[in-house]
Amino acid sequence: MILLRHGQSEFNLHFTATRRDPGIVDPRLTKLGHEQAAQAAEAIRAEGIRRIIVSPYTRALETAAPVARALGVPIFVNPIVRERYAFTCDVGSPRTELAMAWPDHDFSAIDEVWWPPIEEPAQSVVDRAALFRAEMAALPDWSDTLVVSHWGFILAMTGTKVTNGQWLRCDPTAAAPAEISWRH
Repeated sequence: MILLRHGQSEFNLHFTATRRDPGIVDPRLTKLGHEQAAQAAEAIRAEGIRRIIVSPYTRALETAAPVARALGVPIFVNPIVRERYAFTCDVGSPRTELAMAWPDHDFSAIDEVWWPPIEEPAQSVVDRAALFRAEMAALPDWSDTLVVSHWGFILAMTGTKVTNGQWLRCDPTAAAPAEISWRH
């Protein structure tokens, strides 16, 4: 399968410049983030993707949109691939708001408030990644899947730190990373 980190968000733009949480809840993509999403769509076009699993955060949904359009494949929203809850940007939008903003997506399988109420321990993300890895490994067509996710979740899946708009392959049948460094 392919793991794609969302494009640059308003949070990423400000946090990178200041190294301080700018207090932006569920940020949208910047102009650069939209360009990164379009570039990813073009790059992934020939990869045989037949399913997209996306985090419910707006930045991930906005990143998945051009890929889904380019490939004509369905999007499945799944909060298991969400970011580690550690900053203001990790407060999401309620399910009803997401359903109004994205009427073509099915949000019925997620709770109204689908993000944790307090900071999420790193081990929790590792555990979510292990569960997702096992679920994907059980599918015969896991290699046809694109997962639009986040820095922390992709790190937990692969042990690799990725930049905005970067994608990499992940074999869910392979061993999980032996060690993960959470330092950014």
